[in-house]
Amino acid sequence: MSATLVHRGPDADGALVDGPVALASRRLSIIDLETGDQPIANEDGTVHVIQNGEIYNYRELRAELERAGHRFATQSDTEVLVHLYEQHGDGFAERLRGMFAIAVWDARRRRLVLARDAFGIKPLYYRADGADLLFASELRALPRGDLDPEALQAFLAFNSVPGPLSIFAGTRKLPPGHLLVWEGGKVELSRFARPAPADAADVRREDEDELAEELRARLRDSVRAHLIADVPVGVLLSGGVDSGLLAALAAQESAEAVHTFSIGFEESSFDELEDARSVAAQYATDHREVVLRPDAALLLPALAEAFDEPFADSSALPTYLVSELAASHVKVALSGEGGDELFGGYYTYAADLLALRVGRLAPLARPVVERLPSSSRKASFDYKAKRFVRGATLPPLERHHAWKEIFSPELRAELTGRTPNGDPVDLLRARFAETEGAELLARLQDVDLGTYLVDDLLVKTDRASMAHSLEARVPYLDPLVAGLAQALPTRLKVSGLRKKRLLRKAAAPLLPRRIVYGRKRGFSIPAAAWLRGELEPFARDVLSPNTLRRQGYFRPEPVTRLIDRHVAGEEDLSRQLWGLLAFTLWHERHVERPPGALREPRVTAAVA
Repeated sequence: MSATLVHRGPDADGALVDGPVALASRRLSIIDLETGDQPIANEDGTVHVIQNGEIYNYRELRAELERAGHRFATQSDTEVLVHLYEQHGDGFAERLRGMFAIAVWDARRRRLVLARDAFGIKPLYYRADGADLLFASELRALPRGDLDPEALQAFLAFNSVPGPLSIFAGTRKLPPGHLLVWEGGKVELSRFARPAPADAADVRREDEDELAEELRARLRDSVRAHLIADVPVGVLLSGGVDSGLLAALAAQESAEAVHTFSIGFEESSFDELEDARSVAAQYATDHREVVLRPDAALLLPALAEAFDEPFADSSALPTYLVSELAASHVKVALSGEGGDELFGGYYTYAADLLALRVGRLAPLARPVVERLPSSSRKASFDYKAKRFVRGATLPPLERHHAWKEIFSPELRAELTGRTPNGDPVDLLRARFAETEGAELLARLQDVDLGTYLVDDLLVKTDRASMAHSLEARVPYLDPLVAGLAQALPTRLKVSGLRKKRLLRKAAAPLLPRRIVYGRKRGFSIPAAAWLRGELEPFARDVLSPNTLRRQGYFRPEPVTRLIDRHVAGEEDLSRQLWGLLAFTLWHERHVERPPGALREPRVTAAVA
């Protein structure tokens, strides 16, 4: 199991075997390079811990524990965990500020405790089989089993597999903010943390300028904590406000020049290197960049190898490559995940509010909108308009999902040749029901925080970075920052088509105006154009009828029709085709091949 995860920790490995438990850890050395190897035990060797992640308040916790009489043998953040468990039992996880997947073995009580951070930044899979429990950071370290039909349906709906499901039946993801306790051969789950919308009454009365200053101060504190390391730290810089603000704050908090890394595209509507360069120049960062070319034969197999589940967010491609670039210079990089979900950065949020006012008119406009020609430009008007009129009359949660849905139930049935059992949207409905009484936009943001962020964006960032042994840290997903964001009223997040209002106000003194008030940016790729050009032959080859019949999940005829419609410009179906490509390539590498360590293809020919 440990050998399959060497890419996550190439610097050291450790193991413990004690009666019924065996623990193994791979280490990417970042804090306490000399004495921080895992597992780490308490003074008398009765409690052992391994963790994946970083604890940013470990120094404060250590001082508190030392005052209580605990003695430390290392300078690592991991050692804090064993003493914190001794002091507070299962309540130890509630006191942590950081990103983590943790296993604690209590030899005296013969119990194992697993914990995952409140936002699900770090992955943790488990498989309970009778009295036995297996767990790991990636599926590649666990037995495979049969594919889960419910997970496959969810993948087709979302282009990722939402927790607690995994693609393999019998294997599950520990939900964010949860503990799993194994004792006496039995497994119990409990929730210890649940970030949620807060009462906006107090924030509503505060001055916007004061709130912007407070947000800037909290972000600065978070960035300062996320820079803690005994190795160089960089920033993944997209050219947008989220990552630009991180780069600005990191530069102000660092004694040395900050490393920044960006990726660009040959297609002009997707390339944002100029904005990234302007931030890098303003703060005199040590800046590096690459330009991506559409070489599918190299790029898509590399992604399929790096991701242990079917995963079809095409922005994983630039994230993978910018991580490869960063990993050649630093071991840690800050990334902007969470900024959109917390502060209202998506066009879908503007559409959610717009539909409340004009949604009833959508059926009148639909015949005209549906005839709009399909563009290959980034966030094209025709794509957004068609999505809007198709979903505008639905109930709020279903409407929000419709903006982003990949394959509808009808298309899933046509693809697979069988009627879906259950509805993947029920996972969203369960989350939505937990926040009844809060403002609608806050509830929809919370759904995204608990599903799309966890099971798409954070999966993307974790796998793409760790494939290159790079640790990605996400300062927006800090309790101090999230607590303020989740108490903001709607007007300070989205107003008309203006998004992330307070965050932009906080960033205004630190960044060029065109970045602060420009359109949303990110690591999205020109998939629609590629699949109508250089990638079309590759897509037809990977999704050939022979391959689809051999794998046995998708009917060839509807897949061929999807390709034909997209290539003909009838509709932008790049997200659907990318999903089918991702699944097919994943299946070839993770089901049809023997399990093993990451076999990383070289992709340097695809970048300039």
